Amino acid sequence: MKTKDGMKFDIERERIKLHKMKQRYRDFNHPKVLEQSAVLDELINQYNRFLREDKPIA
Repeated sequence: MKTKDGMKFDIERERIKLHKMKQRYRDFNHPKVLEQSAVLDELINQYNRFLREDKPIA
């Protein structure tokens, strides 16, 4: 079960990964950067659903 703070931590960790990948590959369209962006997007979507529903996400 995820908490609000745990989800925020996960989002920040994945955001940092995305930033480092962007620096490494120097292209937002590189497949690995796009994949990491999708991971981050999904975490943000989960967080927003969590806030709307006010229920923990398993």
